[in-house]
Amino acid sequence: MVVYNANKLAKLVDEKMSSKNWLTYYENKYERRPSKKPTTKTGFCGLWGARVDAIDYYKEKIEKLSEQEAAEREKVQCDPKAVLPAAFVSFRSRWGAAVCAQTQQSSDPTIWLTEWAPEPSDVYWNNLAIPYFELSIRRLLMAVALFFLVFFYMVPIAFVQSLANIDGIQKALPFLRPLIATNFAKAFIQGVLPGLVLKIFLLLIPLAVMAMSKIEGYTSYSSLERRSAGKYYLFVLVNVFLGSIITGTAFQQLQKFLHQSATDIPRTIGVSIPMKATFFITYVMVDGWTGVAMEVVRLVPFVMYHAKNSLLVKTDQDREQAMDPGFLDFATYEPRIQLYFLLGLVYCVVTPILLPFIIIFFALAYLVFRHQIINVYDRKYESAAAFWPDVHRRILIGLFISHILLLGLLSAKSLKSSTPLLIALPVLTIFFYYFCKGRFESAFVRFPLQDAMRKDTLERATEPTLNLRAYLRDAYVHPVFKGGEMNPLYNIVEEEEDAPLVATKRVSQRNSRVTSVASPDTPDNMV
Repeated sequence: MVVYNANKLAKLVDEKMSSKNWLTYYENKYERRPSKKPTTKTGFCGLWGARVDAIDYYKEKIEKLSEQEAAEREKVQCDPKAVLPAAFVSFRSRWGAAVCAQTQQSSDPTIWLTEWAPEPSDVYWNNLAIPYFELSIRRLLMAVALFFLVFFYMVPIAFVQSLANIDGIQKALPFLRPLIATNFAKAFIQGVLPGLVLKIFLLLIPLAVMAMSKIEGYTSYSSLERRSAGKYYLFVLVNVFLGSIITGTAFQQLQKFLHQSATDIPRTIGVSIPMKATFFITYVMVDGWTGVAMEVVRLVPFVMYHAKNSLLVKTDQDREQAMDPGFLDFATYEPRIQLYFLLGLVYCVVTPILLPFIIIFFALAYLVFRHQIINVYDRKYESAAAFWPDVHRRILIGLFISHILLLGLLSAKSLKSSTPLLIALPVLTIFFYYFCKGRFESAFVRFPLQDAMRKDTLERATEPTLNLRAYLRDAYVHPVFKGGEMNPLYNIVEEEEDAPLVATKRVSQRNSRVTSVASPDTPDNMV
C-alpha cells in the first residue's frame, strides 16, 4: 500500500468535524429555545469579532471546508508529489515478511530500506511525510535541545531548592519571618516544600520531551513513547537525583566543588548522598505514594471530566470523548518508577532506612497499575515487548551509578583500602550489560524464522480458509480515507498471482542434478 501525504487533508477533516460538532450544539440549543437564535463571534474561539447567527455561520463554514476538502482530495489523488517514497507491504506468510524486513534488499544501502511496520493503530501518520535525509538533521537538533533542557533546567531547580529551607526563605523574603516562626510553617518548609517544588517543576517536562520526539520523526506511537521515556529518564536522573544531591548539600560549598578535580566528584557526591536521605524519603512519599493513591482515586480525570462537561461538552460525541479513560502514559510513569528503583539501589547500602518506603511504593504500584491496566485503561497499541531492552539498560545504568557512588562514599571515609576491591563491580555490570545485549536483544527486535515457519504451518493446518485480504485492504489506510472515495487508491497489488516465471541459470547447491524450474531440462515431476 503506497503512502500519501495527507497531513493537510487531515487538518481540514478535523476542522470540518469540529465545525459540525459546533453546528449540532447550536441547533440543539435553538430547538430547546426557539424564541432566541444563538449567535457567535467570528474571531478566535468566538472571543472577539463580529457577532453573527451561529447556525448560518457554521453552515457556511462547513460548506467552505467541504470544497477545500474535495479540492485537497483531488490534489492528493492526481498530484504525483503527494505519493510518498514509502509503502506498507503485506506478505502471504510470516516467513516471507520476516526475511524481507530483516535483510538488505539491494546492494545500494540507500535504496529499498525495509523495517518492521507497526501495527495499524500504532502508526503515527503525521511523520510519514518527513523526507529520510531530514531525520538525521532533526535528531541532531533535538539532541542539542535535550542537552540544554537537561542541564540548564537545573538552574531554576537549584535556585528554588536553595531557597526551600528556612534560612533561604528568611534571607529572600524577610517579611515572612513571623509566619515562618510557627511550628506548622517550619514542618511544612522542611518536610513538604522541597518535594512539592520539585514536583511542580517536573509537570511540563513529559510534554516537552514528547514534542521533541515527534519533531525527530518517529513513525509510531510506541517509538515516540520509548524515545520520550529515555529523554525523561535522563532528565530526572540529572535534575532530580544528581541535581537534588549537588544543589541541596554542595551548593553551599559550590566554590570548592568547582575547583576540585574530576576524580573527586564521585567522592563529593558520595558524601552528599546520606545527607539527602530525608529529602528523598519525603519525595517518595509526596510523589510516589501520593501518585499511586491519586491513580486509584483518579481525582484529576474526575475533575477534568466535570470541567469539560460543564464548559466544553456540546454534544453526545463530546461527552463520550470526555469519558474516555485514555491509556497508560508509559513515557511518564516508567522513568519515574525507574527513578525509585535507582534510589533503592543507591541507598540500600548507604541509608537502608529508605528501603521500606521504596518497597511500599513498589508493592502499591504493582497492585494499582495491574488493576488500572486490566480494568480501566484502553490499549492503544501492541509493541511486542519492544520496550524491555530500554528498561533493562536503564536498570543496569542505575546499578552502575550506585556502584560509582558507593566507591566515592567509601573513599571519603576511613575505608580507602577496600575501595580498589570494589572497582570490579562497575566493570562486571558493564560486562553483564553487553553480554545480555549481544545474547538476548535480538529476541526483542527480530522475528525468528523458526517461529515464523512454525506459525505459518500451524495456521495452514488449523485455518486453511483464512483470508486476511479484507483486513489488510483497510488496515493501513490513512484514517481520513477510510470509508471514503480514496479507498480505491489503496488497492492491494497482487504481484504474486500473475507474475511470470523468470528464467535463471541458478542450480542446486546440494550436489544434485536438479536445475532451475525455468530451465529447459527441468524434469517433469519437479514443482
